[in-house]
Amino acid sequence: MTDVVVVGGGVAGLVAARDLAKGGADVVLVEASGVLGGMIRRHTVGGIDLDMAADSFATRTDAVGRLAIELGLGNDVVAPDARGAWLMTRDGRTSRIPATGLLGIPSTPMAADVLAVVGQQGALRAQMDSLLPGPVGSKATSLGALVRRRMGERVLDDLVVPIAGGVHSTHPDDLDPDRVAPGLRAALLREGSLARAVLSLRARAAAGTPVQGIRGGIVRLVDELVADLETYRVDVRLHTRATRIEAHAVEVAGADGTTERLPAQHVLASVPDPERTAAADRSGIELVTLVVDQPELDAAPRGTGMLVHPEAAAVGAKALTHATVKWPWLADVADGRHVLRLSYATTATDTDDAARSLPVDPAGPTGARAVHDASTLLGVPLTPDRVTGAASVRWYGPDLTAAALGEGVVGIGEASTGRGLAGIVGSARAAAERILDS
Repeated sequence: MTDVVVVGGGVAGLVAARDLAKGGADVVLVEASGVLGGMIRRHTVGGIDLDMAADSFATRTDAVGRLAIELGLGNDVVAPDARGAWLMTRDGRTSRIPATGLLGIPSTPMAADVLAVVGQQGALRAQMDSLLPGPVGSKATSLGALVRRRMGERVLDDLVVPIAGGVHSTHPDDLDPDRVAPGLRAALLREGSLARAVLSLRARAAAGTPVQGIRGGIVRLVDELVADLETYRVDVRLHTRATRIEAHAVEVAGADGTTERLPAQHVLASVPDPERTAAADRSGIELVTLVVDQPELDAAPRGTGMLVHPEAAAVGAKALTHATVKWPWLADVADGRHVLRLSYATTATDTDDAARSLPVDPAGPTGARAVHDASTLLGVPLTPDRVTGAASVRWYGPDLTAAALGEGVVGIGEASTGRGLAGIVGSARAAAERILDS
């Protein structure tokens, strides 16, 4: 019997296995695919090595930054360009994202950059927040309901829907304010208005940007974690699929069809137990990356990128990142070219492969759609002949209604903590620490 079996070789599994083994535990890690890292991997587009999915991490906690330091990457943690992002409203208007807000909720409703988005009538309605008693809306079960009650529909639709929805890939009416904005409800009761609550939370936040990256890409975290697994002698088994996950054993099948039962004192899993999970469609994202030789983009016409209202008719993309503006180190690598990353909502079935980067023909359906949307969002006409490389990657969120684990199995990863590298890393390390302390 081994001490711990970790099921799933994404970031959560790698972090947990590394910490457990470093703490002296005997660890076996099983991964169904042939590659570690999950969606934190690299792909090459137009000759440039890029992150295949996430290119940044939230700094609301120090979980990822502290891990980066431990892995020897502390000097390569970098902040994005300060020019900030823009947004596109439902009716196709484009404006800078207001400077002093939280998930789109403005701290100063009558500020010029808020007025530019919601208009005078919308800003006046939002200003009424200061006249409402603090308890109004404080018991709302969703972020959308809270904002709607305090500041009205215009602020919700023009600011919170594209910003909070873009960050969390979910409509604000389906977001729990206590999860996505911890402390906001208490600050509302304390300060007496939602605007002052936002201002209070921003004042208490740690100095610096809300996100950071790593020079060379977030994928370097995986490189170093994998190296540590070798150093601490973790038994890593690729092409090994868990067929049953129990509190003290995992049944697995190898690529050659052989089966094995792995008994353990503890089992951690970032994937659901196949015997407890019903197949279901999951929401997801398609990321189309374009490498473009277009000098007109040197002016960064939309800063570091754009968030798009999900019902905007002008484009199909939900967001665009101008990656070579966002990350100066990447601009140096790209040598005058521009890297644009466009996100699209999609759905998945069990047959979808969430870990493949596929080349894209800039003149084909997927490429032409991305070129059109990038042109519209950036206000710069782009043509397929200026695209020197393109690729598409799809990844999918967990089906939380089906992501069941047996009693005693410790859940880690997206299915247990939701999306977001900071939360995934923090919860995986906490789970490993509890086992080591037991």
